[in-house]
Amino acid sequence: MGYMLYTISFLSLIIATALYFSRNRWIHLVPIPDYVYDRLPSSFSNDIENGFTSNDFDLHTNLAAGDSRRGLDQQGKREVQRIMKSRRVNFDEARRLYVEQSFANNDIGADGRPRDPKFVSFS
Repeated sequence: MGYMLYTISFLSLIIATALYFSRNRWIHLVPIPDYVYDRLPSSFSNDIENGFTSNDFDLHTNLAAGDSRRGLDQQGKREVQRIMKSRRVNFDEARRLYVEQSFANNDIGADGRPRDPKFVSFS
């Protein structure tokens, strides 16, 4: 039994060493999410400092009113930040693109009405 433990430990050490020295060949195959390195703020004051505000989407009023919430949605901020970086647009445009994308994902038209053929609206 002692030989099995010694053999398994020795083989694990050899495999770990081989993986360490050959990591340049296989590390690009490991999926690493982008958000691991982007620590996003979790309060309105941090959101304002990081550019998640504008004249049309003013967070200063929330801060002045003493809003106790944690800030904007983390997943939404992450997606808006990704759009801002990839398309090189400002916060308002990135927010508009994010909302249009979420509408499309939920089968809602650009005008805000559902695309469901069974939808009935009385105006």
